[in-house]
Amino acid sequence: MFGKLFKKKEEVTDITLIAPVSGEVVALEEVPDPVFSEKMMGDGVAIKPKNGDVVSPVNGEIIQVFPTKHAVGIRAENGAEILIHIGLETVSLNGEGFTSFVGEGEQVKQGDKLIHFDMEIVREKAKSSITPIIITNTEEMREVEEKTIQQVTAGQDEILFVSK
Repeated sequence: MFGKLFKKKEEVTDITLIAPVSGEVVALEEVPDPVFSEKMMGDGVAIKPKNGDVVSPVNGEIIQVFPTKHAVGIRAENGAEILIHIGLETVSLNGEGFTSFVGEGEQVKQGDKLIHFDMEIVREKAKSSITPIIITNTEEMREVEEKTIQQVTAGQDEILFVSK
């Protein structure tokens, strides 16, 4: 009887990630850190950022904001767990130059501002500003496909297709 009144919420299986930062897209294999380049944490892409604004690549829930604000984890609507790791060896900055606009448990929409980082501080004090975007539960996904695009604008251009 109630089946006609209440539609069952359809499960989301396919999502497309938009660029969380503006810049040049590079293959994960080119990231100068074996944890990322050898895909130890999962599959994805990396972006050499041209500014310090980081937005959500998907609709989802913030599952982790690192205390040093250099990385954020998001669970997308299809269950994909996405890590945005700003720069390499940026944890050693202890949050210097990073401002977070979200907290764990918050719901975000694609394009919502997550973090701002000072490009000069990261360039000067970290190994690199390159920003890997990783699907950390790749093994639970059916497909992770990189879009073929070289330059991206945060909040606009598609970078990955992920299917559960």
